[in-house]
Amino acid sequence: MNRTSAARVTGAVLLATGVVTALSVPAFGAPAAPVAPTGSDTESYPAELLQAVQRDLGLNAEQARVRLASDQKSSEIAEQAKSSLGDAFGGAWIDQASGRLTVGVTKSGLSVSGADTQVVKNSLTQLNGTKSVLDLMSAPAGITSWRVDEKSNSVIVEVNKNTRDAAADKWIATAKSISGSVQVAEVTESPTPLYDLRGGDAIYMGGGRCSLGFSVSGGFVTAGHCGRAGTAVQGYNRVAAGSFAGSVFPGSDMAHVRTNANWTPRPWVNRYGGANVIVRGSTEAAVGAQICRSGSTTGWRCGTVQAKNQTVNYAQGSVRGLTRTNACAEPGDSGGSWVAGSGFGQAQGVTSGGSGNCSSGGTTFFQPVNPILSRYGLTLTRG
Repeated sequence: MNRTSAARVTGAVLLATGVVTALSVPAFGAPAAPVAPTGSDTESYPAELLQAVQRDLGLNAEQARVRLASDQKSSEIAEQAKSSLGDAFGGAWIDQASGRLTVGVTKSGLSVSGADTQVVKNSLTQLNGTKSVLDLMSAPAGITSWRVDEKSNSVIVEVNKNTRDAAADKWIATAKSISGSVQVAEVTESPTPLYDLRGGDAIYMGGGRCSLGFSVSGGFVTAGHCGRAGTAVQGYNRVAAGSFAGSVFPGSDMAHVRTNANWTPRPWVNRYGGANVIVRGSTEAAVGAQICRSGSTTGWRCGTVQAKNQTVNYAQGSVRGLTRTNACAEPGDSGGSWVAGSGFGQAQGVTSGGSGNCSSGGTTFFQPVNPILSRYGLTLTRG
């Protein structure tokens, strides 16, 4: 459906540009012991940071505060040591069990206030130099990465033991001939690029296009008319993202897409030209409230909530429970995010359809998000 027809047809479903049907989707150191934090040390720690440290490091709240303060002090000491020791600096590392900082030195008799010292063979400058030479070498697929490892005072080359071949062994031999600091570690998996899921970004179904609604645990939600269960989905960059795990349209206009491990759900909505909106919750806005939406065709657009629980009779069938707004939208914006509230941090729903366009103005309806979360048992990704 082009813009002209979108302006004429009331209730036109906003799927991909050039698409008017819904269900038939076309082919689209640190001190010797951790230091006790002061009020100034901890007052800037966000609650979510402390919670994550407790969860991932197995610490209680007080231990998390102490560790964060200790790590900050260790980082400051390490930077000071790097500057003062010059070529004698062999790196620095914090022991994960004790929180103590150790500084590597290439000469005996050197000490660093607030840290332990350990005599090492290679300076950090030498290790970085070796890695820089490896960076100029084209690596075969079996070589997964290489890095400077300050704790072992070496340059570690990682190779996938399941795909290790003659080409990988030849590359390793060349690397070792460059410096005796090169060590090899075998791994069982090769890294792959990771991408973020963000509300309002484009999603592709073959030759069709919709927009991502909101990130949830293990994927995202969008409009049901964008694809049936099993429909394959690509992300904004045309990289395979997953497939529709569930979809309802008509009746409702909701869908859940389950993504693969390359994609990370983020509590973000693309504001197209501004900083990402951070989703904090899903408290429903009242009639008359200001509301904004994000979509891959027309970007960031705003209006007000005009009515709730409206039934819209599309050509494909009636959809109940939609919210009416005077914010504009166009084909391709379908499934995109609607947000309201303080900082626009409250998720409202996903674009369903409407009439008009963003040149002449129009009416747009969205499927509220809370019923989608409830139907599929999903947890909204929040910041």
